Amino acid sequence: MPSDPPALRPPLSFYAPLKSPDDPVPSGDRTVARLLLAALERAGLAPKLASRFRSFSGDGTAQNALLAAGADEAERVYGALEPLPEARRPRLWLTYHSYYKAPDLIGPVVSRRLAIPYVLVEASHADKRAGGPFDLFHRRAADAVRAADLHLVLNRRDEEGLRRLRGGGNGIVRLAPFVGETGPSDPAPLSENGPLRLVTVAMMRPGDKFSSYRILADALGRAPCDWVLDVAGDGAARGEVEAAFAPLAERVRFHGLVTEPDRLAALVREADLLAWPGVNEAFGMTYLEAARYGRPALAMRYGGVPEVVEDGVSGLLVDAGDADAYALALEHLALDRARLRRLGAGARERSESVHGFDAAARRLSQTLAPLLSRSPVCAS
Repeated sequence: MPSDPPALRPPLSFYAPLKSPDDPVPSGDRTVARLLLAALERAGLAPKLASRFRSFSGDGTAQNALLAAGADEAERVYGALEPLPEARRPRLWLTYHSYYKAPDLIGPVVSRRLAIPYVLVEASHADKRAGGPFDLFHRRAADAVRAADLHLVLNRRDEEGLRRLRGGGNGIVRLAPFVGETGPSDPAPLSENGPLRLVTVAMMRPGDKFSSYRILADALGRAPCDWVLDVAGDGAARGEVEAAFAPLAERVRFHGLVTEPDRLAALVREADLLAWPGVNEAFGMTYLEAARYGRPALAMRYGGVPEVVEDGVSGLLVDAGDADAYALALEHLALDRARLRRLGAGARERSESVHGFDAAARRLSQTLAPLLSRSPVCAS
């Protein structure tokens, strides 16, 4: 990979309208933003956070206020970047995760005024949002989709909407979801017998996250095999989550929010299986993080989960919402530890070959190079 000194690396403006990479609250979105920054650096670029402005409107009521604040922030960012000497001025703007609840209100404006390429990572578009409670933001997100010189797509499901809006697939490129550096070369062995050691790592929010927890509790209550579960996560729905697991309390340990990477890694490495249904996950970073340590997943065919959990290779998938099938799959794995170990090895191998950090950095370097060539080469 490129190893130029920082002064020779092309500067790049980075922005995440849903959650800044330095936001104090952990989430999958924050994790992906941080991984993108690290991969861009590995690709030989010099990314710099352009703004911490959060355009998110959970119920749509703040759209007008956020549009006004976003316009002000765009002016502020442009005013800060335009006077920079050529060597320090960004040669490209990259925004991660613009969508109808948190559109990019800054990147299209600033990139156009600076005359630099505009790139979107994991943008999405759905016609059904038009005219609804998020109509203003839906239209602004659509404007950003059209304005982008390049789309890097992490979830295949997003491609159809992007193609339809842009009138074809030109400028749409796949980027496989990826994780950080591979875990230890000697993953801890999975258990040969005894209770199946399960782990769940997820925030406890109302909506899809709570639905996943509720389905998991239901399935575990039906599973005839012996198991224990460690849960790392916290949030506004913690009370409801704990209530859902109350009948199983003797076998469930809640660790709360685990922010220390080593402690979180230890919880995953001490488990045999990541248990997470994944209701409407875009893909689910938790599956990829577990796979780094040779831990397979038991999940459901929701959203983009099949993008990162290959059924029968790196884990098992059952139909969305089918708690009985989930319980049965859990019993099969508890009884067939050899298969569990094969899935663990498959998860580890797929983590490296398909979702590896270096592969992502190479992909970024290759796809962004033509856009960077439009601007003058930075001098030291």
